[in-house]
Amino acid sequence: MDFDQVLEEIGEFGPYQKTNYLLICLPVMFAAANSLSYVFTAGTPAYRCLVPECDSVQGDSQSYELHPNWLVNATPGSRDSNGFFTPESCYRYQANKTFTINTGTTCPKELFPGSIKERCFQWVFDQNEHTIVQEWNLTCKENAWKLAFVGTMHFAGLVVGTALSGYMADRFGRKLIFVICIIFMAATGVAQGLSWNYKSFLIFAFLNAVGTSGVYPLAFIIGVEMVGPRKREMSSIVLNYFYAVGEAMVGLCAWFFHDWQLLQYVLSIPPLFFIAYYWMVPESVRWLIARNEKEQAKEIIRKAAQVNGKELSVILLANFESTEVENQKKNNCQDHPKQNCGKGCEHKKTDKHEIWLAVKEVFRSKILTLRYVLLLYIWAINAVVYYGLSLNSTSLSGNKYLNFALVCLIEIPGYTLAWISLNKFGRRLSLSGSMLLCAITCVLGGYITQGTTWATVCLFLVGKLGITSSFAVIYAYTAEMMPTIIRSGGVGVMSTFARFGAMLAPFVPILGNYYEALPLLLFGASSLSAGLLALLLPETFRKKLPDTVLEAKQLGKRKPQAELSTKADIH
Repeated sequence: MDFDQVLEEIGEFGPYQKTNYLLICLPVMFAAANSLSYVFTAGTPAYRCLVPECDSVQGDSQSYELHPNWLVNATPGSRDSNGFFTPESCYRYQANKTFTINTGTTCPKELFPGSIKERCFQWVFDQNEHTIVQEWNLTCKENAWKLAFVGTMHFAGLVVGTALSGYMADRFGRKLIFVICIIFMAATGVAQGLSWNYKSFLIFAFLNAVGTSGVYPLAFIIGVEMVGPRKREMSSIVLNYFYAVGEAMVGLCAWFFHDWQLLQYVLSIPPLFFIAYYWMVPESVRWLIARNEKEQAKEIIRKAAQVNGKELSVILLANFESTEVENQKKNNCQDHPKQNCGKGCEHKKTDKHEIWLAVKEVFRSKILTLRYVLLLYIWAINAVVYYGLSLNSTSLSGNKYLNFALVCLIEIPGYTLAWISLNKFGRRLSLSGSMLLCAITCVLGGYITQGTTWATVCLFLVGKLGITSSFAVIYAYTAEMMPTIIRSGGVGVMSTFARFGAMLAPFVPILGNYYEALPLLLFGASSLSAGLLALLLPETFRKKLPDTVLEAKQLGKRKPQAELSTKADIH
């Protein structure tokens, strides 16, 4: 049975699909928020050394000023282009113990003769922001890796969770695992807020990512599978819009809730109510048909037709009955492999063997090996730059919460740009152009306009738009370069490799401690290399999807169709 024909009969995107689509989009927002909450919960607030000789005159420690007028006398630091003094976080000047401060003066320069630097072990923090830095004293450069490692643990959890949720969903159903992932994400998110030390926070951050990783892909499957072919592309793009809004929600919530625990609760407790989806959201009809759950599949389709004001045809119902018989035969074959089950089962038993033959053939081909190595590199650069720009947005001049929200919301026009360019300029130019756009704006933002807030932020946003467009393009582009038999697994390998690349992203902003423009220059240089290498890939726009390894090799080559068909037959 062609399920797309069923969707055309019951309505491609009627009221039933619209309602369920909106329902599954809401958890996606919270999944996006949980995936980036560590940017602020493990963020570094402004702080400086405590100077007892000077701070003690201000009263109790909670009232200490972060930037008192005398600070330039007591601590080393630098001034920006606007003349604002920024002290070093972990060093102060050595005080003259015998110097007597005259009445009416506050911390004169003479108290710190010779400007001799010494390490401090007590700090004054920005009272408007409370993160795990204050909670567990994760200050100074020697602890910077611990904060970045929170992000690495998050991406490690995504790698594990993606594989686990995919397997579980195939075995136990999309809806059940979708709901379990949401609740697990919420529970571990709350547990993060209850963490008693840094190690427990790391463990719960990892587990939270395991749950988060299953929400978006399962929402995509459940939502898009019930949408007709002509509306499918639109529905996949709109789901990404909700994801971008969820990411921006982190910055806005952190703006209002300055305590890391409160922020974690705000983002994690609401998803607990999505447990109601177990009774509200229907199971994937395609999965039910594949599992021969014909009665439940029929009920969902009947309800969809009723809500959409459509009437099911006798032919459609008859197709369900024939599908039931075919599926029963397949199940009997799988349960009793020694029986003579016919050609259908023989084909099923050889699928795994054919996949391994195709993989071996790919590795024997220099063209395909080089092509897929290039794709692995481009995927990794996309992941590092995409997540790196999001993380680095908080270090831009201006309001870091607003900057972060804007960097996330710019993904909406980024996905739209990919949608338009894919159909107008093809895959190769869209991928290369998007990455080159990111490269140029990152270099300009990091080097030419240092200190100019509005110009730097604008160029930063255009860079994020470019890499978002590139990320959207490479999914479709990679799928169109893979032979049919290994297409799903091939895209999965590329995506997993990108997750490993993304583990490096949290460490890139640390480079800004040594040279402010270095993270953006690094993003620009890597995007430039990937964008140029993308031009070596074949164009796949409006080309037949390769079914065999031979057809995949022929992509980008101009050969007569008759010759290609003959070679394919011989092969």
